[in-house]
Amino acid sequence: MAPRANWKGFLRLSLVTCPVALYPATSDTEKVSFNQINRKTGHRIKYAKVDAETGEEVANDDIMKGYKIDTDTYIEVSKDELDDIALESTRTIEIDEFVPRADIDSRYVIRPYYLVPDGKVGHDAFAVIRETIRNMDKVAIGRVVLTNREHIIALEPLDKGLMGTLLRYPYEVRSETEYFDDIQDVKITKDMLDLAKHIVEQKSASFEPEQFEDRYEQALVDLINQKRNGLSTNAKAAPKSTGNVINLMDALKRSLASEKQATPAAEKAKGKKPKKAAAGQREMLLPISGGGKRAAKETVKEAPKKAEKPVRTAARTKKAG
Repeated sequence: MAPRANWKGFLRLSLVTCPVALYPATSDTEKVSFNQINRKTGHRIKYAKVDAETGEEVANDDIMKGYKIDTDTYIEVSKDELDDIALESTRTIEIDEFVPRADIDSRYVIRPYYLVPDGKVGHDAFAVIRETIRNMDKVAIGRVVLTNREHIIALEPLDKGLMGTLLRYPYEVRSETEYFDDIQDVKITKDMLDLAKHIVEQKSASFEPEQFEDRYEQALVDLINQKRNGLSTNAKAAPKSTGNVINLMDALKRSLASEKQATPAAEKAKGKKPKKAAAGQREMLLPISGGGKRAAKETVKEAPKKAEKPVRTAARTKKAG
């Protein structure tokens, strides 16, 4: 099933306009997730919206927004009042300016989206806007309203479409000075910098995200596999601390030596084909029929297709973290 658009409207550059749809470029749905359950019964925990003072459950129709101005004092704001101040950019991404990509501080980046033409019309106008941005080698800055709030969005060409990146406002970004003031000014010798440079050169590579493995996610998969198969789970011993570095120069020399030894092995491993996923891993990712503690130990015979998740790949040559 094709993903559902988060937003639909129009992209406008001066008098050039085309209908577009905005789709999330990332997803967390493939990650292992948990429900909260009652330890005694094995049933899911259900949350109810209750009045903080009376303890009585409140119907959705009786719930409204309130801005807290004192301990027990709120300014009530209705949905109609919020609709009345809806911004003009609710259905249009208006391109305001073009800036160099290098000018966008990475601290302002929130999340990426894909922007595509919506329907069969407007593809020519979309292409004109896309290629104009591409030929100028800049990023288009516009505004878009998502969940009733206006966001800054940076648009740049990506293959045949556009990638839109939501940006934070200045008041959302904290200044680094309050964190960096206590960092000591220390003198670094040229020899230390040269050794560190050699280590960086030994570890330099092209960024290939498919080579990285989410080790915690894989550990969750392994844990659930073991519990489903009735195997005991033994806690791993905590890694021993290496303690403080007494001699920085000695540590740099040893680091460089270890990197030189590791490089041939890493290059050899990189050329190998990835291993096949472990048998039974797909079964682990299917839901367990029934409920309670007993169901967690039973073998799954058949499950709804919608709950099936892709088989995790085997360990790769690089690891994140």
